[in-house]
Amino acid sequence: MQNRMMVTGGGSGLGREIALRWAREGWQLALSDVNEAGLAETLKMVREAGGDGFTQRCDVRDYSQLTALAQACESNFGGIDVVVNNAGVASGGFFEELSLEDWDWQIAINLMGVVKGCKAFLPLVQKSQGKIINIASMAALMQAPGMSNYNVAKAGVVALSESLLVELKQQEVGVHVVCPSFFQTNLMDSYRGPTPNMKAQISKLLEASPISAADIADYIYRQVAEGVFMILPHDEGRAAWKIKQQNPQAIYDEMALLAEKKRSKSKT
Repeated sequence: MQNRMMVTGGGSGLGREIALRWAREGWQLALSDVNEAGLAETLKMVREAGGDGFTQRCDVRDYSQLTALAQACESNFGGIDVVVNNAGVASGGFFEELSLEDWDWQIAINLMGVVKGCKAFLPLVQKSQGKIINIASMAALMQAPGMSNYNVAKAGVVALSESLLVELKQQEVGVHVVCPSFFQTNLMDSYRGPTPNMKAQISKLLEASPISAADIADYIYRQVAEGVFMILPHDEGRAAWKIKQQNPQAIYDEMALLAEKKRSKSKT
């Protein structure tokens, strides 16, 4: 393996930390994002950490930009070994408040962006018998209230990853899906939703998290090395998922209570 990785959403947050974690092992990084200043900063940090690479602006909604990025990986690196579909945006609001435009925006980036990333890079990953790492969320598994469009998009990423896992096994392409809970990130910079106090509630949860994006990147690094498919970086996420598998109703009841609390808060 030649140690070449592509990361979408590499200009900040978890994408940047994933790039830095692999850079410490001397990897070559192809970094993409819509935020070019963030990308330049990440590349500088990657080089300081012991890696190298290049940056290319890429909006994951546009398939032609992703295929151009794949071509750039081929001409700069001669291929790619690991693809990380990480670019994502935050969203919130109760179902009746969300517009269809809110749904389109969320699905276009958080779900179809991952589909297009997999599609554009699949020929390269098949060639190198490499790996695909898709970043989903615990929201995909737990469906918290007040964020249905985000839940659906991220659940789609899990279903896509499960489909690729079984379809690509014979071709020896590894597939992983990561479902982090809330962690300290700048995800809220991209937040879109009808109720401003819902944004405040989510921001509070993100800030209160004891785990950072760097911790999560390190956990992903170790789990990928072990060949784990579904990567759950948070203790409470792993515990909640275990409960849901054994007793889904307990989780639904808990989420219904949470919905009630969120509704009363959004009215105050």
